[in-house]
Amino acid sequence: MVVRYAQAGGYTPEAQAARERLRLEAAERFERGDATGEIARDLRVGERSVRQWRRDWTLGGVEALRSKGPVSVERLSPGQWERLEAELRRGPLAHGFEDDQRWTLKRIKLLIGRMFHVGYTVRGVRKLLRRHGWTCQVPVRRAVERDEDAIEVWKEQVWPQVKAPRRTWAPTSASKTRQDRA
Repeated sequence: MVVRYAQAGGYTPEAQAARERLRLEAAERFERGDATGEIARDLRVGERSVRQWRRDWTLGGVEALRSKGPVSVERLSPGQWERLEAELRRGPLAHGFEDDQRWTLKRIKLLIGRMFHVGYTVRGVRKLLRRHGWTCQVPVRRAVERDEDAIEVWKEQVWPQVKAPRRTWAPTSASKTRQDRA
């Protein structure tokens, strides 16, 4: 049985190693005859995981609990990844995306397809980027067209007119009928 875990972008090599250490520690405890619940509590994992590890250990020994590597095979070679990073740094405009200067997952997916003829899903692109240390971020720079004076005028003159007036506190009625005004 291959030991796999739900991965929201894949375990980093460090996290994989940490998870393998847990399984190997559990194997030592199996040899000593410790109870499943006790092992689960001490290692801070679910009893179901410990039962699965015990089954694998019984069938294949300690080697059955060693990591089998990442769930998915990396589709881009290290050289391709370096080329992709360089192209991402050049920006979307260099690749024909003229409407705005932000990389989206869909755009990166298209870029990977154009450059390497490798198909990724949008979710797969997100996982790929996370695995390589990229995160979603708000653009650092502001638009060149931004007019600070116009923004201030809008905040001071237009917004107060658009914004609903603030209600003062007053007791209200739960009645659905209109209140008599005296």
